[in-house]
Amino acid sequence: MKGLRKYISPFAPDQSGAAAVLYKLGGIIVICDAGGCAGNVCGFDEPRWAAEKTAIFSAGLRDMDAILGRDDKLVAKLADAAKKLEVKFAAVIGTPVPSVIATDYNAIKKMAEKKLQIPVFTVETTGMDLYDVGAEKAYVKMFKTFVKDGLTVDKGSIGVIGTIPLDISDLKAADKIESELKNKGFKNVYCYGMKADLSEVEAAGSAAKNIVVSPAGLKAAHYLKERFGTPYEVFYPLVSDILKNEMKEQFRNFEGKKVLVIHQQVIANSIRDEINRNVNSDITVASWFMLKDELREVQDISLTEEDQFVKLIEKGNYDVIVGDNILKRAIPDFKGRYVDVPHFAVSGKM
Repeated sequence: MKGLRKYISPFAPDQSGAAAVLYKLGGIIVICDAGGCAGNVCGFDEPRWAAEKTAIFSAGLRDMDAILGRDDKLVAKLADAAKKLEVKFAAVIGTPVPSVIATDYNAIKKMAEKKLQIPVFTVETTGMDLYDVGAEKAYVKMFKTFVKDGLTVDKGSIGVIGTIPLDISDLKAADKIESELKNKGFKNVYCYGMKADLSEVEAAGSAAKNIVVSPAGLKAAHYLKERFGTPYEVFYPLVSDILKNEMKEQFRNFEGKKVLVIHQQVIANSIRDEINRNVNSDITVASWFMLKDELREVQDISLTEEDQFVKLIEKGNYDVIVGDNILKRAIPDFKGRYVDVPHFAVSGKM
C-alpha cells in the first residue's frame, strides 16, 4: 500500500533540510506555518537545537491568515523580530500551508526587504518532499544570494558542501573533516551547513575546489563551477571513520559477499568504494533519498515504499546489509550480517 509505514519511522521533510543548511549563518529563519512544522524542525530534526541556539521562528499562521493570504502580518512579525535581534538576513521557508494556497513568495521577499533593509530570500519547500530536496534548494539559494564576485582564487581554501546533521549524522564530523583536509595542506576549510559562517559563504568563489559529501550539495557545486569555474569532487572524507570496526577485520566480512548499502548516495558510494578497494564484493547501493544519475551505477536501487524494501531483502539474497539500525525492524527474518551506520534523517539517531 502506497505510503504505509508499519515499522519504519517517517523521514525528515524538506523544510527541515532547508533550515539545517541555514542554521549557522546568523539570520532569522522563519518557518511559514501555524506552529507544528517549526516544532518538528527544532524538536526532532535539528540535533544542534539542544545546545546551540539560532533564530528559528514560526510564522504562527492562523486559519484566516492563511486563507486570506495576509502576508503583511508575516512581514510585520518579521520586522518586529529583526528589531530585537542582530541578524544579517531573513529566510522564509515554505510548508504545506503556503504550498496549498499558492503563497506569492516573491511578494513576501519584496515586502520584507523594503521593511527590514536586510537581504531576504525564500526557500519554496512544500513539506511534502524529503529533507534532501529542501537542503538542495537552500544551498543553491544561499550561494546565489550571498557569494561575492571578483575574489581571487585561494589555492589554500576548500569548500565542503553537504555537511548538515541530517546527512552526516555526527555533530563532530565538520571538525573531523576540517582536520583531515588541513592535514592534506589546505589552510581554510569551509564546511557549509555545519560550521561555515556567512562571511565564509560570501567567499565561496575563492575556494580552489569543493568537495560534495551529499547529493543535496551537488546542484550547488554545479552552480559554483558554472559561475566561478570551481572544480569539485564527490566523496565522503570520513568513510574510514564509519567503517573503523570493519577495517580492524580487514574487510574479511565483505569478501566475496553480496552486499546492500543503504544511506544517502555519497556516503553509500564512498562505503562501496572503500570496501571494493580492499576486497572483492558484489555491492549494490540503495537509498530512500536522491540518486543522482552522474553518481549512480546500473544496479543501484531507489527505495520509495516500506513493502518494496521488505521484498527487496526477501528476494535479494544479501549476505550483508549496511544501513541504519531502525530499518532492521522491517526485516526481522533477515539472517545475514547487519552493519549499523546511522542516518539521522531516517532514525533520529547519531
